[in-house]
Amino acid sequence: MPTAYSTFKIIAIDGGAAVGKSSTSKGLAERLDLMHVDTGAHYRTLTFALLATGASAEDDLQDTLARLKLETRLDGRTARLCVDGRVPTEPEIRSTEVNASVSQFAAVPSVRQALFDYQRSQADVARDEGFAGLIMEGRDIGSVIFPDAEHRFFLEADEATRAARRAKEGQTDSIAERDKMDKARKNAPLICPQGATRINTGPRTLEEVIQHIIERIQTDTINN
Repeated sequence: MPTAYSTFKIIAIDGGAAVGKSSTSKGLAERLDLMHVDTGAHYRTLTFALLATGASAEDDLQDTLARLKLETRLDGRTARLCVDGRVPTEPEIRSTEVNASVSQFAAVPSVRQALFDYQRSQADVARDEGFAGLIMEGRDIGSVIFPDAEHRFFLEADEATRAARRAKEGQTDSIAERDKMDKARKNAPLICPQGATRINTGPRTLEEVIQHIIERIQTDTINN
């Protein structure tokens, strides 16, 4: 399928829990021949690995992190974090234990630095694998990981809508508490990056959100 790009592009999708980042990003990846990266899954995967070592977010984690080998495994268009030769399953990284710990580990500077370097490297992975571009979703992509990305979007929705989506997914973590911790952390807090396009996903269907973003990307590409 022809893509909307003539050169490799990076698209940043940010937002809080259950605003539709993953479904939107996966849909865009399919439509525009992009490699999809879910950085929330990275933090969950690394949290799972750290918990398996017996570590806690209060520990000095630098030596433990240095011993972990981070690699990428492609699952279709989605690039998954592989730690020491293993990609944890979805049930493992979305367990009650990981849900209760991921925000604490995500606030640790050494954890964020380890994943910053890894996440930046995903652009090279996407190029090497022949994708037309990279779409990365998370909470600090357009502000920290790729602040110069050509296309940056910030998805949002009201709490009731997000809670209903989370419940439908069978997740039990508190959206309000997760947002509070992510916004309050000193290192790379959850914010709408300056210049990013804000999109309220609450009143829109998934297809409407995807189409809106595609149209914005095409407009920006023509204007640039």
